[in-house]
Amino acid sequence: MDLQISIFLLFVLFTAGHSFSCYECMGLMGSCSDQKVKTCPSGFSKCMSLTTTVQSGDISAKVKIKDCVPECAAGSMNMGLAKTSLACCNTDQCNLQDAPDPSTVANGKKCYSCDGTSCLNPLSCSGSEDRCFTATGSSGGQSAVVKGCVSKSVCDASTPLGDVQGVKCCEGNLCNSANGVTQSFLFLCCSLLSFILLH
Repeated sequence: MDLQISIFLLFVLFTAGHSFSCYECMGLMGSCSDQKVKTCPSGFSKCMSLTTTVQSGDISAKVKIKDCVPECAAGSMNMGLAKTSLACCNTDQCNLQDAPDPSTVANGKKCYSCDGTSCLNPLSCSGSEDRCFTATGSSGGQSAVVKGCVSKSVCDASTPLGDVQGVKCCEGNLCNSANGVTQSFLFLCCSLLSFILLH
């Protein structure tokens, strides 16, 4: 009997001392070569890997991020100027591989996106993006709208996308046309950066 209690106590001590960990990095030039292992805070039980590509005219950039997160959904999001691909997993250090580059293969779905002057710009969705979304937020006291294509799995996730709140998803081509609010180009960029850096 004492042996069983001793074994039980040893098991509890060893399992209680084990912390969940993920790889962490921020590759601003499209590479996550400086990744290191990070012990996740309490309540953060998933590992995330994210790849975002930004294209504006002749200027393009790629950002790769890995970190611990409390909740996560695999899929992709396309806001026109920026496309993000998310990969999630729930075992120790399971995010060693980078999230794949966002798909560029059109899937026939169309949604509206916003630029500096209008939120009624038709956008061709790609890969697993099978929903349209509209989100709202504010930056510097200015309210704005962000629109685009998104995967169903990202719509179903319960976590907000950085500082962008009120994410509403819909099915059907161009279903996110209501309230075509003009937005600030600066807010779109700030929202995207917040999502990338704080997610």
